Amino acid sequence: MPAEVSDEGPAGGLVVRGALVVDGSGGTPYRADALIGDGLIREIHREGDPGPRPAAARAIEADGLALTPGFIDMHAHSDLALLTDPGHEAKAAQGVTLEVLGQDGLSYAPVDDSTLPGLRRQLAGWNGEPPGLDWSWRGVGEYLDRLDAGPQGRGLAVNAAYLVPHGTLRALVLGWEDRRATAAETALMNRQLALALEQGAVGLSAGLSYSPGMYADTGELVSLCRTVAAHDGYFSPHHRSYGAHALDAYAEMIEVARRSGCALHLAHATMNFQVNAGRADELTALLDAALADGVDLTLDTYPYLPGSTTLAALLPGWATAGGPERTLARLADPAARAAIRTALEQQGSDGCHGVVADWDTVQISGVRNPALRPAVGLTVSQLARRDRVEPFAAYVALLREDSLGTTILQHVGDEQNVRTIMRHPAHTGGSDGLLVGDRPHPRAWGTFPRYLGHYVREQGVLGLAECVQHLSARPARRLRLPDRGLVRSGYRADLVLLDPDTVAAGASYEQPRTPPTGIPYVLVDGVPVVDDHRRTGATPGRSVRRSPTGVSWPI
Repeated sequence: MPAEVSDEGPAGGLVVRGALVVDGSGGTPYRADALIGDGLIREIHREGDPGPRPAAARAIEADGLALTPGFIDMHAHSDLALLTDPGHEAKAAQGVTLEVLGQDGLSYAPVDDSTLPGLRRQLAGWNGEPPGLDWSWRGVGEYLDRLDAGPQGRGLAVNAAYLVPHGTLRALVLGWEDRRATAAETALMNRQLALALEQGAVGLSAGLSYSPGMYADTGELVSLCRTVAAHDGYFSPHHRSYGAHALDAYAEMIEVARRSGCALHLAHATMNFQVNAGRADELTALLDAALADGVDLTLDTYPYLPGSTTLAALLPGWATAGGPERTLARLADPAARAAIRTALEQQGSDGCHGVVADWDTVQISGVRNPALRPAVGLTVSQLARRDRVEPFAAYVALLREDSLGTTILQHVGDEQNVRTIMRHPAHTGGSDGLLVGDRPHPRAWGTFPRYLGHYVREQGVLGLAECVQHLSARPARRLRLPDRGLVRSGYRADLVLLDPDTVAAGASYEQPRTPPTGIPYVLVDGVPVVDDHRRTGATPGRSVRRSPTGVSWPI
């Protein structure tokens, strides 16, 4: 239903009239007016409250729309998109007002002149290689300053926080070596980590099935997480297996948190592949036991079945040691190729989560080399049939011809697991969406409206108030942001007006960049970035840096 806009009252400010306030606390929604000014929620005037209703220069007549806190994407891959795309409609149109970057242990700070080129190449499938981008930052503080400036020197469409990537730290100190860190190397990583946290990072991410992070042992992670805990941050790991050894991998991360005293946020916490079908209850029991034992634990998920990563990520860890050039050299060597094939098709590669590769489930979603675009949309099995070769041969040829830049969808999810995990009281939302490629995963454009449309309105898996809490207040608490995540007087005016009856994801696997429906207004720091369904071009977003310790929470 459309909202009506009028001009009235004193100069300045904005008032939302007659909204159904779903305030993020999980409590019962209520009708109220919300007065917004100078980036803050100035007043919440409930229906029936005494005194005059608030007035402002502009009024939006909500007419039954729900007013919610802005959504926080706890797992975003917009590390370069925010620096190149001032509109950033993929997230702004969903009602996302804050993204957490630096995920899966791999991003672009802290770096030096020798490590940045390798990271750029390794991450091209995730983030592309934007032409003309100024790569002059090196430290985390410099990267956050660049975010503050934004792509046109005037800020971002949405706010952004940053996790220090463990794999990037390791590359900076050890390179891409497949070995344990020495005591001196671990100490140097800790110093680099402490500096990055002092410059505003909110915690540490890890990618333990990606090179070079996968080469770290548990002791290295515990040591680093003690530094994170000392700075009141949190640890967000992509753990070692979402497949054959998933429960063991989750247990290792809980042990890291327990031994280090660090808060733990499990990234895209799924149970994938046929070996784990219907086993989410075992995971939630493990999480409940950890919570009962005092572990500070949260998690995020996306509301879809397929995963998304790079085609090269399926390789065994030893095959990616030394970086992209050495990986390509192994793919060109017959003996190494034979060993890779054994790992993938007989043993279960660690890169494929200990599960034997099923080429029918691996679908090409994007390529770096334009000449390879006819492969997009095909599974590796279909590509092999087209080229009249065996699937492994098609896999290797594509990796080599695309210089490891191919992205994929991996159709390995389980609907019962998705539903069970999203009901957990430690759950938050994260898109894990790659924004580049010919046909990226629709979760990059559709995660938050899909939660609200499909899983709330259509399926009833979560109630509206409960789901909004998952997408706003809970992640704000994990990020220790005392003034975001709730519709409360004095809080930052990161707000969404949505229609509970029509909100839905427009993105599909065939048309993944289609905007959602039912989200006509999105405000970042009180400034409309989506106004009557249209992107305004406003860029009020900035970096959100680590808060000091001792924050008290109202919920």
